[in-house]
Parts: sequence; structure tokens; C-alpha cells
Amino acid sequence: MTDMIFASQNGRNIPKEDPIFSISNRAKDMLQKEGKEKVINATIGALLDDDGNLIVLSSVDEVFKNLNPSEYAQYAPIGGTPEFKKAVQKDIFRNYVPSVFTEAVATPGGTGAIRNAVSNYSEYGDKILTTDWHWTPYNNIAEEQGRSIEAFELFDKEGNFNLESFSAKTKKLLSKQQRLVIILNTPSHNPTGYALTDDEWKKVIEILNDASTDKKITLLVDAAYADFAGDEEESRSFLPLLENCGDNVMPIIAHSLSKAYTLYGLRCGAMICMAKSREAAEEFKRVCEFSSRGSWSNCARAPQVILTKIYDDPKLLQKVTEERKEFHDMLIRRGIAFKEEAKKAGLKTLPYRSGFFMTIPCDNPKEVCMRLEKEGIFLIPMAKGIRISGASISEAACRRLPAAIKKAMEQK
Repeated sequence: MTDMIFASQNGRNIPKEDPIFSISNRAKDMLQKEGKEKVINATIGALLDDDGNLIVLSSVDEVFKNLNPSEYAQYAPIGGTPEFKKAVQKDIFRNYVPSVFTEAVATPGGTGAIRNAVSNYSEYGDKILTTDWHWTPYNNIAEEQGRSIEAFELFDKEGNFNLESFSAKTKKLLSKQQRLVIILNTPSHNPTGYALTDDEWKKVIEILNDASTDKKITLLVDAAYADFAGDEEESRSFLPLLENCGDNVMPIIAHSLSKAYTLYGLRCGAMICMAKSREAAEEFKRVCEFSSRGSWSNCARAPQVILTKIYDDPKLLQKVTEERKEFHDMLIRRGIAFKEEAKKAGLKTLPYRSGFFMTIPCDNPKEVCMRLEKEGIFLIPMAKGIRISGASISEAACRRLPAAIKKAMEQK
């Protein structure tokens, strides 16, 4: 029989199936067979109510249902509609008005923003710097484009941002590369729920400015979870600090409508640059739109119109914000419950401040997760620990999990 493998790996390590969706599918299968009372599915990166139903903001849904065909059926411009570009910058910056040059380009979620940043601000063969605890698709995005991920240690011994490791890895890579893309997922970091403080941000910027005297650094801030990181203005307090980046450092914000507006399936987000010169901002727009055209072409128009309508109507914006706060508060209660029970059980957790996910450091995460699956508990094993989605399980489940995890970790 002849070899029936047609696809080229091109240096990539392509699994037979996505590991997270594979675990989630096993959870769904058990749920159908055993019933939801016997299953805790803490794998899903979406906000669910206590009964496991997807939460959709009714205020956003109402806008969606009232769109006319011309508002969703037409192609959108490659870089996004002009109205969306204005609205999404308001959504990112809120009361802060940047004094630098900004441009926005629509992307299919935050993932598209990450893809475009890697494509345009690094070179083939480069390493992309991010934290050792990170969203695993970063690896896919880099590998797909002939790059790879290099990681620094996120936490120091006190559980704070590891400035020493960050500085060392930044300098190391810049000694070998002409340019460097750095991805920092904050606030509400996936998978730990960590957020850099403003003081940590100031030191990060100092490190970048010192390291970029003759090299170019692109600082990509993956802020997909910013609206679930506490007060929506306070969670953005770091943005004005980015203006202190030097001429050789370009901050780019990756933004997603999936989480904040519960528009997961409409796949819309944006990347926004904060450039020191008009020339750099115009270049950003040109190269990122070029990359968009060569990949997904353009994004869905409907979510762009939805966000525009929300920001054109102050009362509607207030309604959306108030409704989102209810679910933000629910998420905070779940996180508090998990932390309280983890402390009682003597279960070590990584520093958590807010967001969808919490993480347990673990030496044998796959084995522990397989043990828990036998009890109807589905979690995500990572390289050095276990990720729990507090967004997808009830407060009661958050209280039940720590003791079960601790027991599974202690089994021989």
C-alpha cells in the first residue's frame, strides 16, 4: 500500500487532536451517560452559569437580534469598519486618552492579534518570549509561522512577577536576534489569574528601555480578560504607563470581544498599537492589514456593528457594563471559594487575583488529571501543573475541587 500521508509537517508537531477539546469532549460524554450531578467540567474557557449553561449578556443579545441584514451580511473592510476602530479603542482605553499615535486593526478574536504581531514583528526562526505558565496556543501560533516560544519564570520565590528572569531572558534573546516580540497576558492571566501591579509594570518598562537601545522590541499585551479583572477602569491603570516605553519599544494591545461581550462564536477582536511616531502607527496598520488579507481576509461585520452601537448609546453601554458586573462578581465569588478551600486542604496554588482560571503546581499533572476523571472531575493538565476553569463551574464545585485534587495528588 502506498504512503497516504499528504500533508507536510514543515517542522511542526501536530497532534491528532487538540488536547483541551479532547478532555472537554470526554467530560461531555460522561455528562450524557451519568448526568450533570456526577460531572465537574472545569476545562471550558467560557463563562457558564451554575447549571452549566453558556452566559450570554442579554443586553448584547438584544442588539444582535435587532441588526438588519445590511449590518451583518456585507463584507467588512479588511482592517475593520471605521466606526468599529473608534469604538474598540474606546473599549480598550476607556477614560484614558493616549497622547501617542494609535491605530486599530480588526482581528478574529485575540488569537488573530497574536498571530499578526508574531508575523509582522518577528523574523523567521526567531524566538517569541512569554511566561513559563502560558496559554498553550501561543506555541501553535509561533510554530505555525516558523518561530518558537522561549519562556521566562513568571513568579519569583515570593509569588511576584519575576523581574530578574524576565530581564535575563530579554537580554539573552536580544543578543541573538535583531528584534523581539514579548507576550504578556495580563490582567487575569491565563492560566493563573495573575495581574502585574503598576509598580511591576514600571520596572518592566525600564528593563525594556534599557535592553532596546539598538534593537526593536514589540510588547504584545494580551488583555483578553481585562473586563473580568476587577473594576474596569482600575484594571486598565497600566495603559498610561506604556507611554513611557522608549522609541525602540512598540506596545500593542490584543483585545477580544469574546469574553467581555460573550460573543465567543462571532470571532472578533482587535489589535491596537501605541506608537511614538505617526510613521510607525501607519506602518502597523499597513502590515497588519496585509497579513489579515493573506490569512482570514476580513472579520465578521456583525460584532463590529454591535460594539459600535453599544458605544453610540450611553444608556446601552451602561446597561451592558452593569450586567457584566453581575457575572464578574459571580466569578470573583467562585475564585474566593476555591482559594478558601485550597487553604483548608493544604493545596498549594499559584498566585490568583482575578479571571477565568486558577492553577495548581504539580509534578505529574497528566496522571493526577486521569485519576480525577475517574471521579467525574475534568481539569486541564499543563507542563508543570493543572488548570481549573472557575468560569465554567459553580461556586459549590469550586469548594469541592481542592480536597479532591489534593487527594488525587497524594495517591501513589
